[in-house]
Amino acid sequence: MADPTTDPQRPIAEIDDEQLPVAKHRLHGAKHFLGLYGAEHVAATEFVIGAAFVAMGATIQDILIGLLIGNTLAALSFWLITAQIAVKTRLSLYTYIEHNLGELASRLYNGANVLIFVAISAAMITVSATAVRVLFDIPPQVHGYPTSFAFILIAASASVIAVLVAYYGFNVVAEFATICTPWLMVMFTAGGMVLIPSLNETLTGYTTLSSFSDFVSLAGTTVFTGINAQGEPGIGLWEVIGFAWAANTFAHFGLIDMALLRYAKKSIYGLCTATGMMFGHYVAWISAALMGAATASIMKLSIAVVSPGDVAYYALGATGFVIVIIAGWTTANPNLYRAGLAAQAVFPSIARQKVTLVVGAAVVIGSCFPFIYRSILPILAYAGLVLVPIGGVVFAEQQVFPRLGYKSNWHRLKGVKDNVPALITWAVCLVFGFGLNFINIMPFVYLFLPTWLVSIICYTILAKNAGADKSYPEAEQREQKFKQKVEAYQAELALKENKVPAKDTSILTKVIRAVWIVIGLIVPAVLAWRVLFNSPNLYDYYVNRELFYVLTIWCTVIYFVFAWWDLQRSKKTVQETDASLNKAVSNA
Repeated sequence: MADPTTDPQRPIAEIDDEQLPVAKHRLHGAKHFLGLYGAEHVAATEFVIGAAFVAMGATIQDILIGLLIGNTLAALSFWLITAQIAVKTRLSLYTYIEHNLGELASRLYNGANVLIFVAISAAMITVSATAVRVLFDIPPQVHGYPTSFAFILIAASASVIAVLVAYYGFNVVAEFATICTPWLMVMFTAGGMVLIPSLNETLTGYTTLSSFSDFVSLAGTTVFTGINAQGEPGIGLWEVIGFAWAANTFAHFGLIDMALLRYAKKSIYGLCTATGMMFGHYVAWISAALMGAATASIMKLSIAVVSPGDVAYYALGATGFVIVIIAGWTTANPNLYRAGLAAQAVFPSIARQKVTLVVGAAVVIGSCFPFIYRSILPILAYAGLVLVPIGGVVFAEQQVFPRLGYKSNWHRLKGVKDNVPALITWAVCLVFGFGLNFINIMPFVYLFLPTWLVSIICYTILAKNAGADKSYPEAEQREQKFKQKVEAYQAELALKENKVPAKDTSILTKVIRAVWIVIGLIVPAVLAWRVLFNSPNLYDYYVNRELFYVLTIWCTVIYFVFAWWDLQRSKKTVQETDASLNKAVSNA
């Protein structure tokens, strides 16, 4: 799509909202982002990443300290880098690239996103397939390739369903994902609590822990031992910090999450990402590792090949099947949707359905290969290495250029087709980053840092030579007029859209909400607490664990029925309020 500012006669109302900065009246507060990041970062990947740290041989001290530091750095990166630029421009990264880096850069960037999102989607569907595999008693897939036709059939079927849902029913998936977050948080925590007594009994002969130091000793002896899957000394503190920081590099240093944080009223709301970082990437990773280690011990297998389906089953019983399927589904579908949009941007002349089918076919094939989901940490790290240079280019334009007196939007002002300095910078940084990886000069999880710095320096020099330090008075005046037109249009829009938030305060809704909170969340948490702290011997442990298994699946059913009912009633209240306001306006 062409830059909307190049046609000053075009009415603002005809321009797609995605091409314009977010209107002020559509901005959100901290509560919105606390829930949003909690939902996105408590997912099926946690089963895989938690087990990966065990297989890589991290110690418990490195995990507790390293994940805390790494995830803190990630949250700070979202705040100090992504949120600052997102709030300043109010644009998604995709739109920014289209406006400022040119069509070729946009197509190449979206092409890279297609590959990344396809890999992530395939990995999540494979995770869900491991749960279905357990239901049909299909052998574990311990190799990187499938060894069972039945598993291929399950993975492929799950992929086809996910592709169809992502295309035809994405709104329903998004709504469903919003109600999954509290339940996922409780279940990830509960799973670890339920299996801790079993781990402790194998080590000490006792099922109870008397202090936190006992937990550290247990985890250090049975889970995070410092010895990797090959029986050699494993990764250290710096690697753990790097993995945690790099897991979302493409989103913070790479600026992908400008798409979300452009709606933040203040840049400080970038710290709201801590709900995802500190729970999903701290508590859930550690809990998943505990569950994985206990399951590997029970199954007499290496934790490196134990599937998420097995882990969830032994930790949560029948509820485990639900958590793996839902966590995989709610993560795969948004990424499938993103992959389809990115693919359409690469091939704008091809119909959306055809592009979606091609992307879906790639996901179907990829989901059959377990090595993809087992390699999720390196995939995320290398994805960041590919996308970070573009993040560095945008950072240079928005944060460095103004301090040097350069024009942040020089490419648009100059009126050239492609931003050649940006393309050269990207190519140089890919060679630089992967070159550093090839010579193994530093842990690959930290490669994004020097690559990002090189992209900023390289682009600043090349852009200056291309005219970023020049003045373009006519073009600048035209853009200023366009900005004023957008502000006037959005002010008029605010008068139509600014409505008092509708709240359903009826007794029935309060009862419904109380049911899913108490029965769906509090009861399973209390039952898990009882297993951990009220099991003085193996007999009591098995009795308490069985009670947890039996009741939690019914609590889960009640939770989703009543949480969905609550959501639909809230939506109905909003719709009725909007209809009443619209009627009042038309009568006036």
